[in-house]
Amino acid sequence: MTRLLLTILFASFGLLLPWGLALSRRLQVKGEEVMPGRIGWRPVVHSLLAYVLSFNLTFFLQELFLVLPKALVPGLHPTLFHNDHDWTGDAPIAELFQGTGAVAILISGLLFARIAAKQARPSLFVLWMAFHGLFQSLPQFIVGAIVAENDVGRAYDYLGIGAVGEAAVAVLALAALPVAGLWLGRRFLASAWEGAPIASQRNRFGYFLWMAGFPALAAVPILILFRAPRELIEVLLPPMLVMLFGYGWMQLAAFRTGPVKGEGEPPRRLVSLLVATLLLLASFQLVLRPGISF
Repeated sequence: MTRLLLTILFASFGLLLPWGLALSRRLQVKGEEVMPGRIGWRPVVHSLLAYVLSFNLTFFLQELFLVLPKALVPGLHPTLFHNDHDWTGDAPIAELFQGTGAVAILISGLLFARIAAKQARPSLFVLWMAFHGLFQSLPQFIVGAIVAENDVGRAYDYLGIGAVGEAAVAVLALAALPVAGLWLGRRFLASAWEGAPIASQRNRFGYFLWMAGFPALAAVPILILFRAPRELIEVLLPPMLVMLFGYGWMQLAAFRTGPVKGEGEPPRRLVSLLVATLLLLASFQLVLRPGISF
């Protein structure tokens, strides 16, 4: 019964509520004047490349920290892949270490959020690293309380915190979703440049759509190159869910009251991001895909 209630709460509060609020607020500002401003294609591509790079780095960080603790346990022999990990041997504590990946990327998300908070104008790469660290990890603490076979669910079982403890952790993670999303949305607006269309709520909704929503959606087919070979549902589902849960809350920052003004020049660094993305793809498919044993 507890798992059913958590599932309903997760779907309604984590997914349906933010998207419903966004639609409602967008309809409320339908007649609002569209203020002048321009985005252009380069900032959108910059955001797309930063999104692809940060998603894969965060996912890899999770797998790395699923492997490293196991490598320290006598009798366990883990292998790291580009999109997964495996191990041979047997030790009960391996179940606990199924939760270390989610903890690692949660810490990563908080660290990059702290960097973004200190930057007067946060970089899109820093923001997307914070986004993926938080929204790839927080849902896992909820799903772990619903699906016992989930990585975090196995760690819960090892810790023996029981249904009440698991539900408490899940509710805290669920409550953190809007906090993280709205805060990231405000910092995302702080990254806007002079002349960006963010003067009105209607403008800001469109700005989020082009600078965050479109890159997150366009990244999904690109991410297949990094995550394959694997079952298609396992390749597509994580990127789609991260986008739906994270962007759902983040876009609501468009409807904040008060003036918002961009500063400086739009992001133009494309070559370095493209090179970094291609190098990461090569390392995933040529080095990590066969597996690295520890």
